[in-house]
Amino acid sequence: MQWVVANNVSSAESLLTRPSAAAAAYLKTLGHVQLAPLADYLAAEQNRSLFENWGMIQIAVSALFFFFLLFGTRQGKVPLALALLLFLVAVGERVLVIPEMNMVGRATDFAAASSHRIQLESRALNYGYMAAELAKWVLAAGVAGFLIWQRGGRSVDSRHKVDLIDKTNYRHIDR
Repeated sequence: MQWVVANNVSSAESLLTRPSAAAAAYLKTLGHVQLAPLADYLAAEQNRSLFENWGMIQIAVSALFFFFLLFGTRQGKVPLALALLLFLVAVGERVLVIPEMNMVGRATDFAAASSHRIQLESRALNYGYMAAELAKWVLAAGVAGFLIWQRGGRSVDSRHKVDLIDKTNYRHIDR
């Protein structure tokens, strides 16, 4: 997501510095100074929308993964607990961190100079978001480790555990 955010901000800058031929005349009449805050605001709103959508996608994927592990596999308690924790971190990030980031971001969009308190709050929220993302990566790696290196996969002598049909009534097959 950080790459997408940086790309959106740089695309807003490149729109103003190197516009297309059709937009150049229009942008020249409005002026670069008046349009720069608006372009930055539009890029920031697009980033906020992407963060919200990405949070919802992460919640949906982690819930599907947890329920798959719960009902579709015979995993133990540890991978299930890690998957549930992964889901809870995704929900917590979407419910607690992202709305606060949006609120602080909207408060500073058109402000000439934001206060020191708002800058600290924005920095703390960004660190919280990065910590939640790191926690999700660590939890996902833990679940993947349990799934990859689990014991009790395919048995070496599973062919001996098959019940052979050796009855006279079934001898008519493939005669």
